[in-house]
Amino acid sequence: MPADYRRKPEWLKIKLPRGVKAASVVGMLNDRCLHTICTSGMCPNKGECWGNGTATFMIGGNICTRNCRFCNVTTGHPLPLDPKEIDNIVKSIKELNLKHAVITSVDRDDLPDGGAAHWASLIRALKKECPGVTMEVLIPDFNGDLSLVDMIIAEKPDVISHNLETVRRLSPQVRSKATYDRSLSVIKHIADSGIRSKSGIMLGLGETPEEIYETMDDLRAVGCEVMTIGQYLQPSEKHYPVQDYIHPDIFAQYGEVGRQKGFRHIESAPMVRSSYHAERHVH
Repeated sequence: MPADYRRKPEWLKIKLPRGVKAASVVGMLNDRCLHTICTSGMCPNKGECWGNGTATFMIGGNICTRNCRFCNVTTGHPLPLDPKEIDNIVKSIKELNLKHAVITSVDRDDLPDGGAAHWASLIRALKKECPGVTMEVLIPDFNGDLSLVDMIIAEKPDVISHNLETVRRLSPQVRSKATYDRSLSVIKHIADSGIRSKSGIMLGLGETPEEIYETMDDLRAVGCEVMTIGQYLQPSEKHYPVQDYIHPDIFAQYGEVGRQKGFRHIESAPMVRSSYHAERHVH
């Protein structure tokens, strides 16, 4: 039977954001009409990250054109791209005095280029205005158009990430448009470019240990260097049901297996998300 998403084990208790720095981050985001995956994705680590004065920025607005069953980001018809968004993000990163910036986005299938030019403009602006700040970008699949991925690669961020999200068997059940093999092709294209490639999956969707190992092998086969593994937390009763809460000791075992399989860096724990401790993945 699926696990009750409302009754979580002790190791999944979430700390709410608090403190002066957390309040200043929230205030800054509101003042500049910026979006973060921390809020839109109901990230369990926002208490820790905001308390440290950090956030993962989400560009392209906060409305996604896709409707994945695991994701809490609003689905619908997005607004036009905000011309002030890039400048506001640059200013915020400066004010927060970040040493490492993480940027993600909603899927913008409504745009001819999926938002790739907007992505490229942001990376250029950050490199120009925030020299010395390292950068990870968590990109969509751009419907498998690798020429659009090339627009991001050309700007040379330190890490380019694209999440596989789950094992092959479950991908059609939880992802609305993206496919397992298309995502692997995007990750391979990133790895082949020489830029550090990264991907992540969630556990607790009904996958087996053998499927997790197979996913690790698939990622290593396309050159993926960094992997994150975390617990899926069901945002609401309407979302895909949690099948199981995985014990931290099991996560630790998966992390050790991943290191043995050759990942340069692997984060594996219940609260791990794509951008958690992302600064460690650059070096």
